[in-house]
Amino acid sequence: MNNYIETFTRLYKDPIYKSSLFILLSSLSNAGFGFLFWIMAAKLYPKDQLGIAIALISSINLLVTFTRFGLDQSMVKYFAIGDKSKIICTTIIVTTLFAILFGVVFIMGIDIWSPELHNIKSFSIIYLAFLGTSSIISLTGLSFLVWGKSEYFLLQNLLLASRIILLFPLVSLGSFGVLDSLGLASIIALIVSFYLLSKLGLILTRIDRKFLVDSFHLSAGIYACDTIMNIPFMVLPLLILNLLGSESTANYYISYSMASLLFMVPNAFSLSLFIEGSKAEALGKNIIKALCATFIILAPLIVILYFFGNNLLRFVGKDYVNGVPLLNLLIFSSFFYSVISVFQSINKIQKDITNLIRFSCLYSILLLGLIYIFIIKFGFIGVGYAWVLAYGIMTLIIGCSNSFMMRVLRSKQFWKW
Repeated sequence: MNNYIETFTRLYKDPIYKSSLFILLSSLSNAGFGFLFWIMAAKLYPKDQLGIAIALISSINLLVTFTRFGLDQSMVKYFAIGDKSKIICTTIIVTTLFAILFGVVFIMGIDIWSPELHNIKSFSIIYLAFLGTSSIISLTGLSFLVWGKSEYFLLQNLLLASRIILLFPLVSLGSFGVLDSLGLASIIALIVSFYLLSKLGLILTRIDRKFLVDSFHLSAGIYACDTIMNIPFMVLPLLILNLLGSESTANYYISYSMASLLFMVPNAFSLSLFIEGSKAEALGKNIIKALCATFIILAPLIVILYFFGNNLLRFVGKDYVNGVPLLNLLIFSSFFYSVISVFQSINKIQKDITNLIRFSCLYSILLLGLIYIFIIKFGFIGVGYAWVLAYGIMTLIIGCSNSFMMRVLRSKQFWKW
C-alpha cells in the first residue's frame, strides 16, 4: 500500500502528470456538468426558448474561438521567458476587445444571418458582457496552467458549474435566463480567478507591443494551423447530411461525441507537454512521459467504451445503436490521434510553423477526401474506415518524416517505461 502511495506522490509532483491530471479532470467535469446543465435547462425552459439559448451560446463560443488569433498559444510559449503580467494582460485585452468588436458586428447584422435571434438587440449589453467574460475566463484558466497551478484551473471549472443552480431563479427570463445563468457563473469564477492570479503575482498592465510583435509569426501560424485542422469537423456534418441524410448525421454526431471523451486524454497530455516544453524542460523525456501515460490511460478506457458503447448509445436512443460500428472505429483511432496531438505540440515548442501548416493541410485534405470517397463506396461505415485510415497514414508520415519523433518512438526508455 505504501508503495502505491509513494508512486502516486512521485507522479503527482511531476509537472507533466500533475498538469495533465487536472486538465483531464477539468475536461471531464465540464462534460459532466455541461450535460447536467442542459438536462435541467430542458426541464425548466420551453423548447423554443431553449433552442434560442443554444444558438446564442454557440455564437458566443464561436466568436471567442475565432478571436484567439493564436495569442493564447504564444502566451504559453513566451510565458517562461517574458514578463508574465504583460503577456497575460496583453493576450486578454487584445483578444477580448476583438471578441466584443466582432460581437457588435454580429448583433448589427443579426437580421441578415439569423433573423430568429432578432431579440438579441434588446439584450445586446448583456450579450456583449457575457461574450467578454467568456473570452477572459478562457485565458485565466490557461494562465493557471502556464503558472504551474493546474489545481486552480480545475477550481475555476468547478465554479462554472454554479450555472446549474442559477438556472432555477432565472426561469422567468426565458432564453436569456439560460444565458444569464452562464454569464453570472462566469463572473463568479472570474472574480475568484483574478484573486488567485493576484496572489500568484499578476499585476494589471497595458498592452505590450513588443510581445505582440515578437509572437506575431507564431500566433498567426498556429491560428492558421488550428483553423485548417478544424475544417473537417465543421464540414463533416454537412457532408454526411448531403450524402446520407439527417439520420446518418445524427448517428455520426452522437458516436463522435462519445468517442471524443477518449480524445480528451491525449489533448490533456499534449497541452501539458506544450506548457512544460515551453519552459525549456527536457523535451525528449517529457514526450516519452506524455505518450506512455496517454496509452496507459487510454487502453482501459477503450476497452470499457468498446464493450459498453452499445449500451450507452441505446441509453441515448434505440435509433442510435446503428452507430456502434462507427463508434468502435473512432475509438480505435484515438491511439493514432495521440501521436498526432503530441507531434503538434512538438512543432509548437520548436516554432516549426511551416511544418505545422503543411501537416494541417495534408491532414484536412486527406481526411475529407477519404471520407467522401468511402461514403460513396461503403455508405455510413465508410466514415469510420476513412477516419482510421487517414489518422493511420498521418501517424506513419510523422514516424517517417520527423526524425525527432522517430527517435522517441524507437528509444528503449519508451518501450521500458
